[in-house]
Amino acid sequence: MLNGISLFKKRGFFQKKLNLNIKLFSSPILLIPLSLVIISSVLIKSIQREFPQTDYINHLFTGLIGYFLAIFISYIPLDRIRRYLIPLYFTSLVCLLLIYFFGISVYGAQRWLGVGIFSFQPSEVAKLTTILTLALALDRKIVASLKNLIIPFFIVVVPWLLIFFQPDLGTSLVLIVLTLTMLYWSQMPVEWILILVFCILTSLFYYVLPNILFIWIPFMGYLGYRSSKKKIVFTMFSISFHLFILRLTPIIWEFGLKDYQKDRLILFLDPSRDPLDGGYHLLQSKIAIGSGGLLGTGLLNGKLTNLQFIPEQHTDFIFSALGEELGFLGCAMVIFLIFILISQLINISKNARTNFESLIVIGIASTFLFQTIINLFMTIGLGPVTGIPLPFMSYGRTSLLINFICIGLSLSSLNRSRSLRK
Repeated sequence: MLNGISLFKKRGFFQKKLNLNIKLFSSPILLIPLSLVIISSVLIKSIQREFPQTDYINHLFTGLIGYFLAIFISYIPLDRIRRYLIPLYFTSLVCLLLIYFFGISVYGAQRWLGVGIFSFQPSEVAKLTTILTLALALDRKIVASLKNLIIPFFIVVVPWLLIFFQPDLGTSLVLIVLTLTMLYWSQMPVEWILILVFCILTSLFYYVLPNILFIWIPFMGYLGYRSSKKKIVFTMFSISFHLFILRLTPIIWEFGLKDYQKDRLILFLDPSRDPLDGGYHLLQSKIAIGSGGLLGTGLLNGKLTNLQFIPEQHTDFIFSALGEELGFLGCAMVIFLIFILISQLINISKNARTNFESLIVIGIASTFLFQTIINLFMTIGLGPVTGIPLPFMSYGRTSLLINFICIGLSLSSLNRSRSLRK
């Protein structure tokens, strides 16, 4: 009788495990990325249909590996990886440094490292290790004073500098956004976030509307005044910080940016100034998306896509192929799926068991959101060409695998929060 009861309990245990596995494999957080990979694989096949070798099989195969890798990672409690984060962070920094000596250069940017027959992009790995290490630094800490920002600052600024001077403006922007989001999640005052974000406007006003700076800089001081009990100190700090940005702006423009990056920042305002060179990508991308209409020309039937009017369309400009071949409805469907995924990640972050897990997931969610918005703006001409990929759709094996690892880490947090509720 006891053996029968024991067997019944074991069956119940395995039934629960089976139900958990079925739920995991069919989770929207996993199925949405896999669906995006399948859609983009077909688009890549259409883009490269005249090529002797195409990348759509590589993209699909990498996506499948990433899918099962995410499932494997989801069973690892995030607390167990704490001891490995610092070594992983410094390893990613070493890889970023090695690029300057042994990196593979493509289109004037030295961003890849070769290991035998394989190559990978260390900046993609650095994004993830920065999120993890920053979460470790901010865990159990409320950012309420400048002293609390010292360690997070150094965690971010070292990989940021190494990435920015590769040059990789897009990834360096992603690092800034995920850092600000994670700091906000750690209850840093909103005024501090605005003081940092408005640095972009300060630099822009320096070139476009210099007279407005006489009002703008005192306004930054006002934000500093209302952000802390030490009102005079923070007012002076905020004003001094933005005056420093003003002095730094022409130096970064002159020595920090390559000529093609300057052209991209200028030409997105008026691509017709140079329609055959710097503005070519933006103009052709908008034409391709517009030609798709409501329903598109159909998969594998895009004329601009098939005729290679947009160079390197399978990477950063995959959305233009989507717009041409699946039209407005296809674009809306993909955007809807991505934002459902991001909303799921935000919910996971809100319900996470620990601050450490919550910070990791919100960092991942902010990365996906920012990359999606900037990539879409870039392809429809509302932003400069920055080289930021569309998550799970743009071709890039390192980026795709890192994205699925991020999904696995998020699922791990979800599993732990579910087990806690039970």
